Amino acid sequence: MVIATTITDSREELHSTFASRYARTSLPKFVMPEQPISKDAAYQIINDELMLDGNPRLNLASFVTTWMEPECDKLIMSSLNKNYVDMDVYPVTTELQNRCVNMIAHLFHAPVRVDETAIGVGTVGSSEAIMLAGLAFKRKWQARRKSEGKPCDKPNIVTGANVQVCWEKFARYFEVELKEVKLRKGYYIMDPVKAVEMVDENTICIAAILGSTLTGEFEDVKLLNELLMEKNKETGWETPIHVDAASGGFIAPFVYPDLEWDFRLPLVKSINVSGHKYGLVYAGVGWVVWRSKDDLPEDLVFHINYLGSDQPTFTLNFSKGSSQIIAQYYQFIRLGFEGYKNIMEMCMANARVLKEGLEKMGRFEIISKDVGVPLVAFSLKNSSKHTVFEISESLRRFGWIVPAYTMPPDAEEVAVLRAVIREDFSHSLAERLASDIEKVLKQVESLPSRISARAARLTSSVSDPPEEKIVAMGNFEKSVKESHGEVTKEFRNVESKKVSGVC
Repeated sequence: MVIATTITDSREELHSTFASRYARTSLPKFVMPEQPISKDAAYQIINDELMLDGNPRLNLASFVTTWMEPECDKLIMSSLNKNYVDMDVYPVTTELQNRCVNMIAHLFHAPVRVDETAIGVGTVGSSEAIMLAGLAFKRKWQARRKSEGKPCDKPNIVTGANVQVCWEKFARYFEVELKEVKLRKGYYIMDPVKAVEMVDENTICIAAILGSTLTGEFEDVKLLNELLMEKNKETGWETPIHVDAASGGFIAPFVYPDLEWDFRLPLVKSINVSGHKYGLVYAGVGWVVWRSKDDLPEDLVFHINYLGSDQPTFTLNFSKGSSQIIAQYYQFIRLGFEGYKNIMEMCMANARVLKEGLEKMGRFEIISKDVGVPLVAFSLKNSSKHTVFEISESLRRFGWIVPAYTMPPDAEEVAVLRAVIREDFSHSLAERLASDIEKVLKQVESLPSRISARAARLTSSVSDPPEEKIVAMGNFEKSVKESHGEVTKEFRNVESKKVSGVC
């Protein structure tokens, strides 16, 4: 119990205890209160409400880092009051960002010398990074079309239907058509062949995903590069590739070093990666790097006087915190290549523990692949009576947040659960989750089927006449086929209010 006393202007003594008036009245929700309260009371009441939030460590819906070392926490706290945009005031922070860009560019095999400055920038997550990369592609395409005397008012990007929503935002905000390669049952990433077929003279780039948010799979960027090079040669176009490596960019170099997906492929012109995912930094930092200076149009770059010298900047945001950039540099020098490699291999091993535990139950089909981001996506082999949404809902009683969702077009009939394995998810937690899933599965299967109940409701309202009974039988058969999908849709709507997206 917190007991503190503060004297207000009215000389009234305010006691911030659980028996005080602050525990007996509703908190302001719409209008700012007229009078202040003590700092202890403000802390206590807010902290009490936050207890109702989910536990970040058990939030397996998110790829975002939920644990860092105490030493890094200290660096973050000491730099919370630094505004990154004040480069002339905080030149060391700017230097740390540039060092991070250089390290990431070399990690992705950018064609720059060891002592050469790479082209890139820190961003507020991969969403801003994708906006910047997309703008660069659009501007370069427009400039080329204008030089050829051709119209440049209908740009498009080719992606898979499995892309994260930030690509849809880019397309809508910056007036670019998004041409999506549809998925199909059993194949939940972009098909390179179909993607290249959709490319036309207005395509500013193809966006490939290294680590799909749906299943963690890596798309075949090497095959995409080969097919697109052939098409460019035939047509005379210069369609490039952007790799959205938000989730997989800090996985592949350490676990799959021989996998060619980055700047080793000539058509890959830019790559984004999330520092706050497997870059092992708290939420708020992403990165985008370009192959060379020629791939970033100069007219998008602003130049700021930086202690008497030129400081180029290319961002959508202006003011932003410095702490995540500092934290990223800490992780790079603290862990080094071997440290990251060990952590990523541990994550992959713990994902296998969970996968093997699920396979032993015999009730689930594993949708995710062994090569990719350390996550396990799985569906019910038999969902005629119960759905994955019921399992997701029931797991919350054990504290677990495991999202359930349906696949994008044209695989909407497939509904899955997904558990993301992060650094702070141990071997024992993987075993515990598998055990709790088995308990929930038994509990759910002991309950009446919600799908069957809905089918019964559809037929119970039919009248007695024979001709209407015939209609009833038709409705019943229809309900058996459709009710599962409708119940799935209902649960999906409920879950979408609890978990925003699947990323």
